[in-house]
Amino acid sequence: MVWPPMVSAQFHFTEEQDQFRDMVRRFLVDTSPTTEVRRLMQTDAGYDAAVWQRLARELGLTGLTIEEKHGGAGFGMVDVCIAMEEMGRALLCAPFLASSVLAAHAIALVASEEDAGRLLPSIAAGEVIATLAITEPDGRPGVDAIALPAERTGDGFVLDGRKHFVLDGCSADVLLVAARSPGSTGSDGLSLFEVAPDAAGVTRRALTTLDPTRKQASIEFDGVQARLLGRVDEAGPGLVRTLDIAAIALANEMVGGAARLLEDTLAYTKIRMQFGRSIASFQAIKHRCAEMLLQVELAKSAAYYAAEAMDAESDEATYLASLAKAGASEAYLHTAIEAIQLHGGIGFTFDQDTHLWFKRAKSSEVMFGDPAWHRERMMQALIVKERASSEAQMGQPA
Repeated sequence: MVWPPMVSAQFHFTEEQDQFRDMVRRFLVDTSPTTEVRRLMQTDAGYDAAVWQRLARELGLTGLTIEEKHGGAGFGMVDVCIAMEEMGRALLCAPFLASSVLAAHAIALVASEEDAGRLLPSIAAGEVIATLAITEPDGRPGVDAIALPAERTGDGFVLDGRKHFVLDGCSADVLLVAARSPGSTGSDGLSLFEVAPDAAGVTRRALTTLDPTRKQASIEFDGVQARLLGRVDEAGPGLVRTLDIAAIALANEMVGGAARLLEDTLAYTKIRMQFGRSIASFQAIKHRCAEMLLQVELAKSAAYYAAEAMDAESDEATYLASLAKAGASEAYLHTAIEAIQLHGGIGFTFDQDTHLWFKRAKSSEVMFGDPAWHRERMMQALIVKERASSEAQMGQPA
């Protein structure tokens, strides 16, 4: 048995998607040069509000996959991943992953229709930045690791605990918090709550991380009144799907960053002279560049494949999300390390831009689970699949 099955015989982008990519790339070339990246990484917010509004008004990216009835464009996962890939190339500093991917999908998959109608239009318009607080202080990935308790009270729910590594947590206007009923485990007993960032008992603290181009925060909840989104104890499947979508989106962003590093490195090796000739002519350099190209292309194929599977609502989308995230993580970090080394002495300096992508590669490697965690998840999925297949065959008449 071959598993997972192919989503389609041959993947290719449509003419409209190619035009969409060109439009996004042109916009980001103008608005996200490395000089601007360096400026924004020194600010508290970590993004330019004017550029964010242009992303919303001129390109409609902030509501790319939000349904049209909620003010979005209603596009699919492949389109989001095209945008994410270009953002990765340009190292865009913006809360797109936090608000337009994580928060928007969590609301769409978990919240009631009434709450979705209340929250999603402002997110789609770029007027409100939302984020999903899901990771606990121990940093373990996945919904099984959610530990923040949600205690029932007479007039609702109260949250007591802390969330860590919350993307754009200090600048978000809306906090979505994943919590669980006391005594529950795994994906059972999980609920999604809405919390105002200025609510009594909420304390937000910016984290100092390796990658200053993507802001993260620690948020403490001390007896905070929270508003339930959706049904109590039934958010597990929606949160799993949300994290799969985020992993695929991040994989495509990493592919874009790796491709940019490869292009810049190839260009540098052609102009760097040693012993009277370009170092690109040395066989050892050719081998290393070829290995970089191979890893980037393999990661790109896996990332595109996973995005198409999510659009097709394939049963194997979770498996493919982990496949894409693991492959892209390793390809991006390998490419970043090679890029620094092939730039020679200047590659290790702060003034050279390569380290900006290296830091993004390293932080993205562990976000939503590192390669080892995702491969373990893939193996568990294979075991479950094979066991179900064997049981089905044993139940068939001889």
